[in-house]
Amino acid sequence: MSSRALRRLKGEQRAQAVLQEHELIKEDDKDEEEQMKIAEQTTRKPRNFSSLFELIGEADVEACLSDVEQTEKNSDGQQEAHLGKDAEKKEKSNKKKKKKKKNKDSAISDDFGTEDGIDALLEIPEKSKGLYCQSAENSASERRPVLYVEHRNLNSETELKRFFGARAVLGHQRSKQRQRQFHRCTWMTVFKDTWPRFSRPGISMSLVESKDGVQHFTFEHNHDYQQVQFKFFEVVESMDPNNIVVLLQINPYHIDSLLQLSDVCRMQEDQETARDLIERALYSFECAFHPVFSLTSGTCRLDYCRPENRGFYLALFKHIQFLEKRGCPRTALEYCKLILSLDPENDPLCMLLFFDFLCLRCHEYSTLIRLYEEWEVHRNLSQLPNFSFSVALSYFHLSQDEDISTVESQQLKQKSNVLLQNALIMFPGALMPLLDLCTVHLEAAVSSHIFFGPSSQIEQPPALSELVSLYVGRCHSLWKEAGVMDWLEENVREVLKRVDTHDPFVEDCQNNSLIFRRKQRYQSAPRNIHRHVLLSEIKEATATLPLEVTTQPGMGFDPLPPLNSIVSYTRPERQSMGASNESTFSLFFRSLLPNFNLQRPEERQDVARAGELNQEVNRLMVAMRDMLANIQFHEPQWEDNQERDEEEWD
Repeated sequence: MSSRALRRLKGEQRAQAVLQEHELIKEDDKDEEEQMKIAEQTTRKPRNFSSLFELIGEADVEACLSDVEQTEKNSDGQQEAHLGKDAEKKEKSNKKKKKKKKNKDSAISDDFGTEDGIDALLEIPEKSKGLYCQSAENSASERRPVLYVEHRNLNSETELKRFFGARAVLGHQRSKQRQRQFHRCTWMTVFKDTWPRFSRPGISMSLVESKDGVQHFTFEHNHDYQQVQFKFFEVVESMDPNNIVVLLQINPYHIDSLLQLSDVCRMQEDQETARDLIERALYSFECAFHPVFSLTSGTCRLDYCRPENRGFYLALFKHIQFLEKRGCPRTALEYCKLILSLDPENDPLCMLLFFDFLCLRCHEYSTLIRLYEEWEVHRNLSQLPNFSFSVALSYFHLSQDEDISTVESQQLKQKSNVLLQNALIMFPGALMPLLDLCTVHLEAAVSSHIFFGPSSQIEQPPALSELVSLYVGRCHSLWKEAGVMDWLEENVREVLKRVDTHDPFVEDCQNNSLIFRRKQRYQSAPRNIHRHVLLSEIKEATATLPLEVTTQPGMGFDPLPPLNSIVSYTRPERQSMGASNESTFSLFFRSLLPNFNLQRPEERQDVARAGELNQEVNRLMVAMRDMLANIQFHEPQWEDNQERDEEEWD
């Protein structure tokens, strides 16, 4: 078959198909949506080569397509005319928009020029957007309360991603996401695959009262949890950490056991396990939250006087310590705000002594200054050494910012000088210990001056010495930064000049009435300050604790409980069988047996009696060892009489 005949055949077949489809389109002309679908179907479809002639004469087939396209154009002309009306309307509207844009572009180009105008156009929206974002953030931060808590800042991974990137932080977790089991979504901690299977340990939260827009909650223990708590008390009295491990194997989410074992692991320098136990306790608490309880509202309260609530406070405090050591001070500051918001009036763990340090560590200087200005009126924060020195240091760091003007920088620097000099005059006993820890030696004229001499430390009241030692031991590393020590030395010299010239403020601070008032105020620290010092474990501050505090039995799960505790359930009294009739010697010989156990269940001895018996047995064992070691056997002296010897043998 020739190529001409092939074209004619193909053209006739294609034309007939197009005409048939065109007739169908005319019948359904009313529905425009169906017309669009049919019009798309009438477009040229890919051909299937069904004959060898088509494969051989591919060039001829391409030539015949021109004829087919002409027939398609003629047949589809009416359809395109019908469908082209809507397209013309759209084109007209698009042309109008393009004209408006061209007019605007021409007007702007006339103002800014050709090349410079483009750069200016690019800079204007960026600048306006940046200013808008900054103003929006500043206005939002000003409207929020100073103790506002954000959920995203409660996760330490958010802070680590800023420094190391998401790939470095979450890289090892992406490979395990498919195998990870789904658990309850929590804000403070994330369930780990290494933890035991979670089952509710028997802790719940209830709403006590709602008054003046503030809601008071409390944790509650059911009967099973109370029985576990009684067993925990017995385990603590045994003074054996292995018993706590056994108890946790049976009850893996018991709060007090987790807190106590975490302290044991930390003392053994197993920081990873200690931190993991605290996170497990926080997860157990968060799963027990009341539906109305919120971490960020700032209107939820927990009374520290209730023993059920203390575990949550202590777990948060220990979590802050691990976060700060891990290098996440911003996350630690967010948890510090959370603890303060739970009871801002009483502050049972005295988080105000920790707040300034965390703000300085994460460069949140404005937050510290704002809290100082808002709370100074009703809390007298200037009477605390940590706020007096830290607020001055915050103003100094703000004055070193390169983004502010020279005039503003000078104003901030002048204000920081005034605040630091006032702090040195009010608390002169803090200078020399601070310099000693910073390994800085001042001039002889400064170190030998009476104002900063040893007498300034000796004359301090006990509570003031405790606060100064706590601040110096915790924050001395912040004064080693570049430029800070030079700034401190300059203000120390200015203070000595004011002292020598009898400045009125210095004389007012040294007035007898003020000294008497300060001695009365700092004579005895509140119980929450002692509790904070014990939890902080700063040796400079621990050495200043009064004797009645250090002699009390310190328990990691409840250090220095409040004197006005609200007890919801009490431990049942243990039955005592009285004093044992067994003598000390019999106890000693029975203790030599391999299966000896002084606290056998059948004996039901009291813990105090068992301790006394243990001490007696130990003393007796030591005395018996000494006695056996000093025993010397001497040979008998026989007379030289052989006959007598023979008679005796006979």
